[in-house]
Amino acid sequence: MPETKHDVVSIGNAIVDILGHCDDAFLEAQGAPKGHMRLIDSETASRLYDAMGPAIEVSGGSAANTSAGLASLGGASAFIGKVADDDFGRVFTHDIRAAGVTFRSSPAKGGEPTARSLILVTPDGERTMNTFLGISPELGDEELDPELISESQVVYLEGYLFDREQAKAAFRRAAQIARDAGRKVALSLSDGFCVDRHRSEFLELIKSSVDIVIANEVEITSLYQTTSFDEAAARTRQDAELAALTRSEKGSLILGNGTAIEIAPAPVDQVVDATGAGDLYAAGFLYGVARGLPLETAGRLGSLAAAEVLSHLGARPRASLRELAQAKGLL
Repeated sequence: MPETKHDVVSIGNAIVDILGHCDDAFLEAQGAPKGHMRLIDSETASRLYDAMGPAIEVSGGSAANTSAGLASLGGASAFIGKVADDDFGRVFTHDIRAAGVTFRSSPAKGGEPTARSLILVTPDGERTMNTFLGISPELGDEELDPELISESQVVYLEGYLFDREQAKAAFRRAAQIARDAGRKVALSLSDGFCVDRHRSEFLELIKSSVDIVIANEVEITSLYQTTSFDEAAARTRQDAELAALTRSEKGSLILGNGTAIEIAPAPVDQVVDATGAGDLYAAGFLYGVARGLPLETAGRLGSLAAAEVLSHLGARPRASLRELAQAKGLL
């Protein structure tokens, strides 16, 4: 078995988040529905970018956020995603490496540009997301790094990336590489609409290749087509070795080792922005699992990481998660 050099390698969309402020009139003029996320084409992305005021550009994407959270906890974190050989590809590469994440993916030449999400924040704190996926969903077998996957305790798959056949094939191959190396495979269901599109394939993947399921209440009840969270949790226990199911203000439920552990949410003085909370919960939980910590500790680390990102704008931690966890006696 290869030596373990990373706690978690995450595979997902490589997106540059472009965050700026605007007023309601700007949103109306740009045809952007306030408070919503919409997918846009390259031309719309360029026009909106040119019209925006000063902005902050940082690497983003669900699994990439999880990778940054793992690094903030002091974990050995890696990420696999597809970027183009362009300015935004260089922004993503520099930023995620600066966060302490191993990122070896080579930029693709020609074809679609790097994905970006133009995030407009109005004075009332509402975030309106305009996302151009670009080359990111074209990730396939050629982007996989078998050595990196084999040397990581856990490979974490982002459900958002599951729309194209080449990405599905890459997920299955990554899972096989991990299992052949004796590693664990984790899957995030990502979004209720994502589950609706891929329910049967997600279930097949979970039963055949996934050890750890991470989902929120909407996603897991959608997966099992029930309105009962308890029923969905019971069926998850039948299909997966381990699961972390989040329930917003109700906290989370950890299922594993024949037990069900309820985790209270970590306190937040003021919820400023919910974006990235699930990604950061996954970071804390997977860090705990990869390091062999008790499941309750892993769940509490997840809640702590989620609470930190809820307290400010942006989907990446601003404070050191490791220092926060040490202050709470979790590490």
